[in-house]
Amino acid sequence: MRPYLLKDLLSMPATPQELLLFLDDLKIDATTHTHPALKTVEESKALRGDLAGLHCKNLFLKDKKGVLWLIVAREDVAINMKELKTKIGSHHLSFGKPDLLMEVLGVSPGSVTPFALLNDKTHRVRVVLDQIMMDQALVNYHPLSNEMTTALSPESLRTFIVACGHEYSEVEL
Repeated sequence: MRPYLLKDLLSMPATPQELLLFLDDLKIDATTHTHPALKTVEESKALRGDLAGLHCKNLFLKDKKGVLWLIVAREDVAINMKELKTKIGSHHLSFGKPDLLMEVLGVSPGSVTPFALLNDKTHRVRVVLDQIMMDQALVNYHPLSNEMTTALSPESLRTFIVACGHEYSEVEL
């Protein structure tokens, strides 16, 4: 890894280009495509064309005790918040406010991604990965911009999360 890269990423938020350099430094094989801005799963389905791999959604949540959660799941999985809190061991869950999302992960609504963990320097976010998603060959996420999609293997995603100093759990959603 380039010794200067992590130091350079201490400013918030990291850019997509810095993220891609970080992935390269980790020797992660990833393919990135550029496209019009996609803010919702529905927009993504309509405009993504034939990008290979499983497409995913990401939920930035806050529980009643103030714990922050990033739920990373298959785009079509229905997530029941009452059931989710039991599965992940949290208290009542609600969506994190946009200003908190920007403060902690350095992205705005519509660009939430596990790659934003690069910006969570104090490790405030607990990460939950959809177990079925992690059994796929390729998974797709926005690389800090909803105008791009990056495909990588689930194992590479795990490597990235750990390199950012985060732990994760895999849960059947």
